[in-house]
Amino acid sequence: KDHSGDLFSCIITSLIFVFGQELPSGPHGCTEGSCYPATGNLLIGRGVNLSATSTCGLTEPEHYCIVSHLQSDKCFECNSQHRYDHYHRNSHRIENVIYLMDRNGNHTWWQSVNGLWENVSIRLNLEAEFHFTHLIMKFKTFRPAAMIIERSADFGRTWRPYRYFASNCTRTFPSIPANGLHHINDVICEERYSDIEPSTNGEVIYKVLDPAIHVKDPYSLDIQELLRITNLRINFTKLNTLGDDLLDRRFDVLQKYYYAIYELVVRGSCFCYGHASECAPVPSVDTRENGMIHGRCVCKHNTEGLNCERCRDFHNDLPWRPAEADNPHTCRECNCNGHSNQCHFDMAVYLATGNVSGGVCDDCLHNSMGRNCEMCKPFYYQDHVRDIRDPQVCVACDCDPVGSLEGGVCDSHTDLDMGMIAGQCRCKSNVKGTRCDDCKEGYYGLSQNDQLGCQPCNCDPRGIIMMGAPCDQISGDCSCKRYVTGRYCNQCLPEYWGLSNDLAGCRPCDCDFGGAFNNRCMMENGQCDCRRHLIGRQCSEVQPGYFCAPLDYYKYEAEDATRHSPAESALPVRHTPSHMVSWTGPGFARVKDGAGLVFTIDNIPYAMEYDIMIRYEPEVYDRDRQFEKLFTCIYMNAFIYLNVVHVSCFSRYIQMPRPFCFEPSNRYVVAIRFQRHGVSHRHLTAFILIDSLVLIPKYTELPGFQGNEPEAEQRREEMIRYMCLDSFMMTPMPALAEMCSKLICSISSIIHDGALSCQCDPQGSLSGECDKVGGQCRCKPNVMGRRCDQCAPGTYGFGVNGCTACDCNSEGSLSHQCDPVTGQCQCRQGATGRQCSDCQPGQWGFPSCSRCQCNGHADICDPRTGECTYCRDHTAGHLCERCVNGFFGNPVLGSGEHCRPCPCPGNPASDHFNGHSCEADHTSNQIICNCKQGFTGSRCDQCAPGYYGNPEQPGGQCVPCECTGNIDTQDPGSCDPRTGQCLKCLYHTDGPSCNSCQHGYYGNALAHDCRRCTCVTAGTIQSACSDGQCHCDRQTGACPCRENVAGHNCDQCAPNHWNYGQERGCEPCDCDPQHSMGTHCNMFTGQCRCSPGFGGKQCTECEQFHWGDPQVQCQGNATCDKNCRILMAQCDRITGVCECREGAAGKQCDECARGFTGNFPKCVQCHPCFQLWDDAVCQIKRDLEHIEYTVQKILESGITPGVGDTRIRELERKLKQVQDLISAEDSDRIHQLIGQSIDDLRAEIALTDGRLMGVARELNTTAAEEEALRRTLSDLEKDLRDVNNTVAHKEHQFEKVKKYYQESLDAEKKCNLTVSGPLSPVEESKKTRAITKEKLDAMMTCRSLQVCGGHSNASANGSCSDSQCGGAGCRDNQGNHVCGGEGCNGTVSASAAALDLTRNVTDSLTAANEELQNVARKDIATLTQDVKNQAKSTLDKAQKKKEHFENNNNKLKDFIKKIRDFLTEEGGDPESIEKVALQVLMIKLPVNRTTLDKMIMQIKDSLSNLTNIEGIVNKTSQHISKAKELLEKAKDAKYVTN
Repeated sequence: KDHSGDLFSCIITSLIFVFGQELPSGPHGCTEGSCYPATGNLLIGRGVNLSATSTCGLTEPEHYCIVSHLQSDKCFECNSQHRYDHYHRNSHRIENVIYLMDRNGNHTWWQSVNGLWENVSIRLNLEAEFHFTHLIMKFKTFRPAAMIIERSADFGRTWRPYRYFASNCTRTFPSIPANGLHHINDVICEERYSDIEPSTNGEVIYKVLDPAIHVKDPYSLDIQELLRITNLRINFTKLNTLGDDLLDRRFDVLQKYYYAIYELVVRGSCFCYGHASECAPVPSVDTRENGMIHGRCVCKHNTEGLNCERCRDFHNDLPWRPAEADNPHTCRECNCNGHSNQCHFDMAVYLATGNVSGGVCDDCLHNSMGRNCEMCKPFYYQDHVRDIRDPQVCVACDCDPVGSLEGGVCDSHTDLDMGMIAGQCRCKSNVKGTRCDDCKEGYYGLSQNDQLGCQPCNCDPRGIIMMGAPCDQISGDCSCKRYVTGRYCNQCLPEYWGLSNDLAGCRPCDCDFGGAFNNRCMMENGQCDCRRHLIGRQCSEVQPGYFCAPLDYYKYEAEDATRHSPAESALPVRHTPSHMVSWTGPGFARVKDGAGLVFTIDNIPYAMEYDIMIRYEPEVYDRDRQFEKLFTCIYMNAFIYLNVVHVSCFSRYIQMPRPFCFEPSNRYVVAIRFQRHGVSHRHLTAFILIDSLVLIPKYTELPGFQGNEPEAEQRREEMIRYMCLDSFMMTPMPALAEMCSKLICSISSIIHDGALSCQCDPQGSLSGECDKVGGQCRCKPNVMGRRCDQCAPGTYGFGVNGCTACDCNSEGSLSHQCDPVTGQCQCRQGATGRQCSDCQPGQWGFPSCSRCQCNGHADICDPRTGECTYCRDHTAGHLCERCVNGFFGNPVLGSGEHCRPCPCPGNPASDHFNGHSCEADHTSNQIICNCKQGFTGSRCDQCAPGYYGNPEQPGGQCVPCECTGNIDTQDPGSCDPRTGQCLKCLYHTDGPSCNSCQHGYYGNALAHDCRRCTCVTAGTIQSACSDGQCHCDRQTGACPCRENVAGHNCDQCAPNHWNYGQERGCEPCDCDPQHSMGTHCNMFTGQCRCSPGFGGKQCTECEQFHWGDPQVQCQGNATCDKNCRILMAQCDRITGVCECREGAAGKQCDECARGFTGNFPKCVQCHPCFQLWDDAVCQIKRDLEHIEYTVQKILESGITPGVGDTRIRELERKLKQVQDLISAEDSDRIHQLIGQSIDDLRAEIALTDGRLMGVARELNTTAAEEEALRRTLSDLEKDLRDVNNTVAHKEHQFEKVKKYYQESLDAEKKCNLTVSGPLSPVEESKKTRAITKEKLDAMMTCRSLQVCGGHSNASANGSCSDSQCGGAGCRDNQGNHVCGGEGCNGTVSASAAALDLTRNVTDSLTAANEELQNVARKDIATLTQDVKNQAKSTLDKAQKKKEHFENNNNKLKDFIKKIRDFLTEEGGDPESIEKVALQVLMIKLPVNRTTLDKMIMQIKDSLSNLTNIEGIVNKTSQHISKAKELLEKAKDAKYVTN
C-alpha cells in the first residue's frame, strides 16, 4: 500500500503547527515589549539525569513475550547491558524514551523487568528550576492500571503529587477525590488514561494548567509554584493484565506483563518573566545537544538572576515586574546625585511618590543622606553656593552640643516655608542663643544630659511673689507667699489649703473642732479628716440617717425607774392639741410623799463630769385626764446620795449643786427619795409627778472649750450668749439658734466619736432620716418616741400604718387607755365591744339598752337602729312584720298566721315560678299574682303581648319577640306567642324578624328608616321594575342599572358612554385616544370632541378636505383645493392625490403625465416611439440597480458574491512552504521540528480534549442561558421597536412644533383681535351675560312667587318693602329670612296652612280619643290605638313635608345667591356662563307639569331673541383653546432649541 499520501498529509499538518507555535523572540523583540525563550522537551540532553527503578536485561539477557495474535514470534530477548546502537538493538534502557525512533526509523523503547514487578518509578533530575507545562507518554504495552505523577521543587528533598491515574480510582486511591477538577491546583484521580485498551501505542497526556479552568493571573505565586519543578517522578503502581495471571502464575504467563514506553515528552522551558528571548546553559552543565532547553535566562531590560527575577544592581528605581506585550517594564537606574553607586527598591516610597520612583540609595558618601542622597547628614548643612553633586556640598554645623538638640544638629538646608535656614542651630526647648548656650527666662541649670537643656523653675504661679525672675538661676529655689511652702511654692502650710492667687496664697482649714479629728485638711480641696458619719469639707454636716446628740440626750424616764412602794404607779398622759406638752416619754411617774425612785445608768459614752437634772411637774390632780395646778403648793426635798435639794413649786426642773463623774463600761444606780419640806410625817394625799432624770455633760472639760485660746473663749461665750445650755433645761425645748446647733454637734461628735445613727423604726417612722440635732424621727400618726417605736398613750396596734386611737366610749369604759395590742377598752357593767360602746347580744339602743322586738322571727337586731337581722320563716321588714316576695300571709306575732308560698303557678322554690309576689284578695278569696316582665294571667302562666314561649311548663320562659322594634308590643297579634315569629311588621319592614325593608323600599330597618326606592325606569333593568315602580338594594337604595348606566338612581350614562334610555343600556363613546380632546362624548349623539384636523363621530377619520393616515397625520389639501374641487369634492383620503384627468399627473394634478409633453394645462401626447425608448430605459435602470446592489455588498463584506478563491490561495501558499521545506538539506532540523510539532500536536490534542470536556460541561448551562437570552432579546427587540416608533413620532412632532411656532405668532395676533374690539366674542359674552342675568332674575322672581307668594327684589340691606310675602334674599328688621305668610299663595304658606290643619285634626282626634276612652275603655282600646297611630303618622308626614319645603326654600336661596355672586364677578368666560345657564334650566321645580311646561315655553321664547349665541360661544372657545395650545407648543419649541 502506498503511504506517500499519508506522509504528505502528516508533514503538512506538522509544518502548520510549527509555524503556529510560540517561537523564541529575537533580540529586537525585547526592546518594545516582552520576549520569551523557546519551549521544548526537557529530556533532550538530559539522558544522564533520567533514571528508572526497573529495566530489563541490565545484568543479563532476559526473555519477554508480547500479547499479539498477528505475529508468529511472540517471545524476544532483552539485553540492556550496553547502550542502544546499531549493534545492540535489544537494549531497552530508559534513555530510549527521549526519541521515538532512531536515525534509521526504528522504534526504540524502555522496558521494565517482567513477571508482575508492578512498583516501578521513572525520575528526571533537573539542574535548575524549570517551568513544567505538560507530559506525554506513549506506551508500547498496556497503559498502567494505576500510576502517580509527582514533582519536587527542592531537588528531591520533598515530593508532592500532580495527578493520580487509575482504572478504578475509588478502589485504588480511595482517599483521592475523583469528581473532576474544580480548582487549578486540585489533586484528583483520573480514569480515562488507565483502560486496558489499546494494547499498544496508548498515550497518557497530563497538562499542569488544565484549559478547562480559567487562570486570571498566570504570574501569581500559586501558579508559579504549581509550574516550578526541579525533579519529576512517575510512579507505576499497577499493571493492566488480561486476567490470566490470576488463574495461572507460571513464568511463561507472567513473561508478557511489564511496562514499556516508546516515548516520553516532558515539555517546559526556562521561565524568564518575559525579560529574555534565549536561555544559556547552567554553569555546571556541559551538555550542548541540539534542541536542548537550557536553564539560565539571558536577561534583558536591566534584569538579572537565573530566571530574571530581579533588577540589576543600581537599577531599582522602579519595582521589578514581569514584562508585558506592550510594556517591557525595564528596571530603571537609581538617582543618587553622584554620592552612591548602590540602592534598593522600597514599595512604600514608590506608593508615596504616586508610582513614580521607589529607589532608595544605600551608603551615601560625602556626608550626604536621603533617598537620593539629596540631603546632608545630621551635624552638616548644605552649602547653597555649591551644586548638589559637589563632594564638598555638605558643611559641618557650629552649635553648642550642650544646649542644642541632638548634640548640635543644625538645619540641613534652607526652607523658608518650614522656617529652616541652612546652618541654623536648633536649640533645646528651654535654651536660647545663636549657638544655643544660654537658658531662657524662667529656667535654670544648663545641662547636656537634660533633653530640654535647662530645667524649668516650676514655680507655682499661685504661690510665688511676682518679681523679676521666679527662681534662682543656679539653685532654682522659688520665692513663696506667707502661707505657702515647698521648693516650688506649690504646697500650703499645715492647717491651710486652697493654693490660689490670693495675697496670702492659702486659706485656713477651719475644721470643726468636734467633727474633725484635728485641724488639718487636704491641700487640694480643703477636706478635713472627719469622724464617723460626719461629712462636709469642715466635717460640720451630719450624714443622712445620723444625728447629733443634744445635751439632754442621756435622759432616763421616771416611768421606767424602780419604785420604792408598790402603790406608786406610772401615769401616762394623752396629748391633745389644746394643751402644751411639758413631759417626755409616755407621761409622769406619780411619787407619794416619802417615796422614791431608783434609776440605773449603764450607757455612759465618754468619761467626764455630768450635771444631774430632775424634770418634774408641780402638785396636780386628775380631772378630765389632764393636769392642772392646785391652789396650794407642797414643798418637797429630794435626797440623792445624801445630797438634799429643795424642789420648788414654781419650777419644772432641779439641778444638783455639783456634777458627778461618770465613766463608760460602768453601771451606776441613782436613788432619789422625795419628802415634804419641814415635816417629819407622811401625807397620804401629797404626791409629785416626776418626768425624768437627765445627765448634762460638762462641756467646758472637752477639747475646744478648754484653755485660754481665743477660739475656746469664743466658743464658751457663744454657748452663754445664745443660751445653748438653758434651752435643754425646759420642756418642751425651744428652737435652737443656728450657732447652738453647730456647737452642740461638735460636742456630740467628741463625746460619741462621730454622729449617732437615727435607727428610725421602719414601721413607725415615715423615713429613715431624723432631725440633725436630737435625732427625732418623723413618726406616723399616734406614734411617739425618738425612734418612733411605740404607740402614744390612748392608742394601740403599732404597725406599718402607725397606731390607732383607742376611742374608748366615755360612758361605757373606765379609762381612756386600752390594750396596746388588741385595743380593748376596760368596759363598765353591761357594756361590751372593743370600745365599750355596744349593748349585749339581743339588745339595742346603747347606752339605754332594750331587748329586740322581731315578732319571734329573729333573735338579734341592729345595735343602733333596732332593725331585726336574719329574719326567719320567709319574713322581712324592720321588725320581721311582713312576708318576703313570693310568699303571702300576716307574720305579726299574735295574728295566728304565717307566710305561705305564692302559686304563680308553682312555688317560689321551684323552676315554675313566674311572679314577683302575690296578694290575697279577701273580697273574692283569690290569690292575685304580680307577674314578672313578659308573663301575664292570674297565675302568670301566659306570655304577655310581644313575648313568646312555653310558660305553662315547668322551667318554661317568655322571651321578647325578636322583631327589631318594628312591631306594636301592645298588640297581642304582633307576633306568634309560641314561635315568636313576627306577624305584623311596621314601618315598611319585612322578614321573619322585621329586620329588612319591604320590596321596593331601602334603608335601615333597625332604625325605622325604610324609604321608597327612587329608581329611574329608563336606566334600571326591566326585570327590577313593575307597574312603574322599581326595587333597589334594601340597604343602600342603589338601583340595579342597565349596562354602562351609572348613578345611584340609574339616571345617567357611565363616563365615556352615550345613548341613554336604550334597552341594552349605554354604548361606549370609543373616542380615538390620540385624535380626540377627551374620552367623553355627547350623551345623546355620541359625538366626540375631535382635535383640529380630525373628524368623524369617533375622531377616527381626517377632517373634511384633509387626507392621510389618521394614525400618523392628517394633511390639508388646500394647495390642490382648486383643482380637486373642480374634479371632485374630496381628494383621496389615503394618498391625498386628486383624481386627475387624462394627461394630468402630480399630487395636485398640476403636471403633465408621463408620455405627454407641453406646459400644464396644455399637455400633448408624445410620439408612439416614446413607448419603445421608455421600455429600454426601464431595463437599463433595472441593470444599474443590480450593479449598485453588488457594489454595496462588496463595500460591506469585501467579498464578491459567488466567488470564493481565498481558501484555494491559502492552500497553495502552505503547499509551497512544504515543498521548500522538503527541498532543504537540513533533514535533522526538519526531523527535529517535525518531532516537536508532533509533541505540540499531542499537547494541543490534549488541550482540545480538555476544552471539549469543558464545553460539554457548559452545554447544559449554555442551553438554559440561551433560552433566557432569547427571551430577553425578544423583549429588547420589542422595546427597540417601541423606542424607534417613539423617536420617529418625536421627530415628526418636532417638525410640527417648528411649524406651529410660526402659526402661534399668527394665532397670537388673531387671539388679540378675538379678545379685544367691539365685535369680539368677549364683548358679545358680556352682552350675553347681561341678558342671561335678566332672564335669571325673571326666573327667580317667578320661583319666589311660587314658593313664597312674593318677588325677590331685595334691596341692599335685604329688605323687601314692596313685597309682604317676601322672597329670595328678603329679610326682616332682625335679619331673619322672610318667605310666605298670611294671605300669600306660595308653597310655604300652603305648607303652613296644612300644618295648622293637621294640628287642628290632631286636637280633634285627641278629644275624640278621650271621649272614646271614657265611653268604653276596654272594648275599643285597640281601635283607639289604631286611630291614634294614624293621626300620629299624619302629623309626622305633615311635619316632614314642612321641613322638606323649608329645606328646599333654603337651598333655593343659597343657590340664587351663588348664581348672583357668580354673575357679579369679573372674568367669567362664556363657556362657564353657558354651563351655569344650562344647570339652572335643568333644575326640577316643585310645580306640576302644566306650569312647568308654561315656564319652559316662556324661557324658550326669551332665549329665542338671542341670536347665534351658541355659535359665538363655540367659536370663541375654539379660538381660545387653539391659541393656548399653540402657545404651549411654541414654549416647548423654544425650550428644545435652547
